[in-house]
Formats: sequence, C-alpha cells, structure tokens
Amino acid sequence: MNKKLNLIALTSLVLSSMLGAGVFSLPQNMAAIASPIALIIGWSITGLGIIFLAKTMLLLNQLKPNFQGSIFAYAKDGFGKLIGFYSAWGYWLCAVIANVSYLVIVFSAISFFIDTPSHIFFGNGNTWQAILGSSILLWLIHFLLLKGIKTAFIINIITTLCKLIPLFIFIFLSIIAFNLKKFNIDLMGINLNIPILKQIKNTMLITLWVFIGVEGAIILSSKARNIKDVEKSTFLAIIITLSIYLLVTLLSFGIMNRLDLANMKNPSMAGIMTILIGKWGNIFAILGLIISVCGSYLSWTIMAAEVPCIAAKNKIFPIIMSKKNQNKSPSYALWFTNISIQLCLMLIWLTKLDYNNLLTIASEMILIPYFLVGAYLFKISIKKFNKYNLFISLGSCIYTIWLLYAAGLLNLLFSLILYTLGLIFLILTKITNKNILLLNNKEKFYCFILLIISFYAIYFLIK
Repeated sequence: MNKKLNLIALTSLVLSSMLGAGVFSLPQNMAAIASPIALIIGWSITGLGIIFLAKTMLLLNQLKPNFQGSIFAYAKDGFGKLIGFYSAWGYWLCAVIANVSYLVIVFSAISFFIDTPSHIFFGNGNTWQAILGSSILLWLIHFLLLKGIKTAFIINIITTLCKLIPLFIFIFLSIIAFNLKKFNIDLMGINLNIPILKQIKNTMLITLWVFIGVEGAIILSSKARNIKDVEKSTFLAIIITLSIYLLVTLLSFGIMNRLDLANMKNPSMAGIMTILIGKWGNIFAILGLIISVCGSYLSWTIMAAEVPCIAAKNKIFPIIMSKKNQNKSPSYALWFTNISIQLCLMLIWLTKLDYNNLLTIASEMILIPYFLVGAYLFKISIKKFNKYNLFISLGSCIYTIWLLYAAGLLNLLFSLILYTLGLIFLILTKITNKNILLLNNKEKFYCFILLIISFYAIYFLIK
C-alpha cells in the first residue's frame, strides 16, 4: 500500500497519536505542579521545542530519503550500529508502553460507569477484569490491522473527528464560563511554595508526553500519496494540538481555583464538565476520553508495528520483522509488538502500576531517540556547513537535553535499566541470526559499561 495516504489521513494519524488520554487529565495534572504563568512559559518552551524537533525530522527526511523517516536509521548512520539499535529499542519500547497506558486508561474510564464504592470491577484499569478486557481489545485491533492498514486509517479518521468534538465543546463552554478574577488568583504560584523555574521544569515530562507521536507522518512517509503532505500534516497537527492543550489547561484556571483543580479525580475534564453543564457533563467527557484513547491506541499500534519492520530493513532487528502478509501489513512485527504488550499487561496486573506511572516511563524512553535525531542533523550540518540546518539541529538538541535534565535522576536510572533489557534482546537476536548487527570491540565495551551502570542503577533504586 505505497503512497496512498492523503493529507487528511496523515494529519489524522499525527493528531490521534498526540491527542490521547493526556488532554482529559491536563487540568488536574498541571494544576498540581504549576501556576498559570509557569504553564504559559512551559507550553511555549514545549511548542518551540517540538517545532524544532519536527523540523529536524522533516529536514532529515528530505536529506536522507532512503531512510524513509526512520529516526533510528539516522542514529545508526551517524553513530554506529549499537546506537542505532538502542534508538530503535527505546522508541519501540516507548510505543509499547504508550499502548499499554492507553489500554489501562480505557478501562479505568469505563469504571466510572460500572464500579461502585462497595464493588470495584475495573478500578484504575489494573484489576484482573480490566486486564482481561484490555487483552480482548488488544487482539481485536491486532486482527483488524492484519487485514491491512487502509481500514484502520478510515477508522482512525472517524475517531479523530469524534475526539475533537468533546474537546471543542469543552473549550467553547469554558470560554463562556471563564472568570478572569479567578484566573488571576496566584498567577505566579506563590501558594505552591515552589520557585517558578522548578514549576516550569515540573511541567516538562507532561508536555512532552502529550506531544509524543509528532513524528507519525514522517515515519509513514513512504505511504504518503504526496510527499509534501508529510510536512503539511505534521505542522497542521502541531498547531491544532498546541492550541487545544493551551486552551484546555489555562481556561480551567478561570473556572476553578488551582487548589481545587489539583485535588480533582482524573480525568479532571469530566469534573469540570459537570460544573459547566451538570451531571451529564461527566458522562460526556468520559465517553470522549474512551473514544479518544481508542483512536490513539490504533495510531500507536500502527506506529509500534512499523518500528521493528523498518529496523529490520536497516538490519537492526531480525530480518523476519520486515516481512509483510498479502494485505501489506507487517505481520511478524505486529505479532512481536502485541505479544510484548500482552506481557506488559500481565506485569501491570502484578505490579498495580497506573496510567501516570506508565506516562513517566514512556516519556523517558523516547528522549534518547529524539536527542539522537538532532545530534545526527548537527553532525551532517557540520560536515556540509549549512547555517539553517545547524540552527535547527541545535534547537532540537538543546530541547531534548533540557528534558533529560528535567526528568530527574531516578527516572533516568529507571530508563537505563529498560535500555539494558535491549541487550538481552540483542543477544537472543544474534543467537538466531549471527549476521545481524555485527559489533566492533568498542561497541562491545560500551555494552559492558552499560551493563555495569545498570547494576548500579538497580542497587540505587532498591536500596
């Protein structure tokens, strides 16, 4: 199915990837850690950073068209096979965790209609009943995608439109009910007792999480009907998404004070809608959340399956992952990805992790692949000196380095352990295919160092 996705389909994919569960919890998530001024600054930094990052990927897609938008192929070409492998591993694991989080939040939202104080059925999406429901949904989508992604994209367009309707209604009603005096109370967050810079820093992983997926159209550029639509769809989706995030976050401060917002149960948009239109507002927002998350899950499943497929073509993952069925669907990559998601769901049941825990982990895993994209453009811009490309790559690198700093030491150590798991996958891959990813002595030494640091990280986290 080459070159058949038009501008609407590509824009829908990027929008659906970014507009997931996060937007319905933004009012509470942001009010708990930052003031309106800090949020305005935080969203401005994120908006600028995401534009730099997206432009970096688009430039590389033009400069290196043979890589077909593969962000890990850039890492391999610029920094060697091992770095390329870990970029692919980190990105794929982020996609897997993101999909798990979507399944968890869907059944957490359904619990609003089913659970009672005396009888918890779906709870926070991590009960055995919720895991069973998630597993059924997982494999229904799996077999849908095996029939080809054309049908999936049609469904994705419909769910994207359906998720935009409740968001636009929320924004419209919030503008009508907006109280400027309420919004102006504690603009700097003095009552938080947190310096403004730390408030801004605290927003960074949340703002990154809700923009993960910006590269969706670029990754699927080989399937675009018109290559120019890749850039158009990416920036159109960024503008729409950033506008929605800003309005949803800031308008909420004009309806409720920050402290009340911070203490709301998520999805907090449901609580605000109850204030705006009564008890039906709660139901309306939760139904919007369920539709939104299902659409995002569909988009991320497509992207998650593409990662091993493209990585296999670049001889980073086992070559079998690149094989497609008669419907042009990457069937082996899809099976590999969805079996991994199923295993993660079982771990969720055992550990009782919730949506917010998964959000942090997924955001961490994507940082290294994003940084390597900027670093690669910087490297090739130095060789063939280009001021504009150099400027864009520097902006992208600075943004991702800032995010790594904002993430904090504990989160970085945990992500390091997850990256080390890739070493086990690499060893198993080499046992089954000795010609895959031949490492030189320096790269083998780096693997050894990573293993040692990971043991320290495990010790540090459990002590």
